[in-house]
Amino acid sequence: MKAVVQRVSKASVLINGTINSQISEGILILLGISDNDTSEDILWLSNKIANLRIFNDDNEIMNRSLIDISGDVIVVSQFTLMASTKKGNRPSYIKAAKPEIAIPLYEKFIAQIEADLNKKVGSGVFGADMKVELTNDGPVTIIIDSKNKF
Repeated sequence: MKAVVQRVSKASVLINGTINSQISEGILILLGISDNDTSEDILWLSNKIANLRIFNDDNEIMNRSLIDISGDVIVVSQFTLMASTKKGNRPSYIKAAKPEIAIPLYEKFIAQIEADLNKKVGSGVFGADMKVELTNDGPVTIIIDSKNKF
């Protein structure tokens, strides 16, 4: 499971011109799911993101977590994060989980991060054509791969 974590001052997801999710200060998560991801990946990744100290403290040092600031979250599924670009110029998405595997894991990830944060989070719609708008704060963008824990 791969996540692109972006610290935002605001973010939204539009589907067919309608706002599906909208947040102020917090994190936008672009989530890629592979065929071999499990509940263990969900638990580890959600905990890592919820506790990631990427928000400024009173001294303007990144020392506070999403939990510390009661920040908001939007989670957007993005199979293109699983792209392989080793051969040729056209990415291969063969490592991306098929919908029958990815959708339940995506939904479980959302439920887990809601539990870790003790609040509802926004999301996109799996497989939809979405327009994601954000103001990246910093900018702070971090890539986390649950298969590279150590």
